[in-house]
Amino acid sequence: MPASQLRSRDRQQLLKLLDHPHDAKQFRRAQALLWLHEGQSVLRVAELLRVQPRTIYNWAYAFRERTDLGPPARLLDAPRSGRPPTALGIIDPLIDAVIDDDPRDYGYRSTVWTAPLLRRYLGEVHQIETSRKSVSRAISRLGIRWKRPRHRLGLRPDTWRQSKGGSNAG
Repeated sequence: MPASQLRSRDRQQLLKLLDHPHDAKQFRRAQALLWLHEGQSVLRVAELLRVQPRTIYNWAYAFRERTDLGPPARLLDAPRSGRPPTALGIIDPLIDAVIDDDPRDYGYRSTVWTAPLLRRYLGEVHQIETSRKSVSRAISRLGIRWKRPRHRLGLRPDTWRQSKGGSNAG
């Protein structure tokens, strides 16, 4: 285990953090570092906090190495790559700008925009790869309603002759 002794100033700031915690993670990590400073073993601290001993070593190492930050910030997780950002807010204005236009003006062989076609447009024109579901959600956020085709165009009502001035006899 690296030296678990804290500088006086760091120790004071960690104690202060325990009195007014901003975040549960910070609180647990500060508590662990203070217990290590007081002479508790890594195994005992890990047992008290219900984490693996490797986690305690990682917290101590990160706190010791991140000297460019203040003690509270040194207790937070470092930035990670993780999952890529969502399309939320990014594709909305792009879709809004073209939704009233004819897709044929953009070289597509369709007279109406569909979610798959908008997805294709975003990829080809703006180099934004997104899912059909993200496009559908953006359409919903923009308040756009799809027009559904009528499938009863050829059917006449029973009273169509009356409306044309004819008789009801068949």
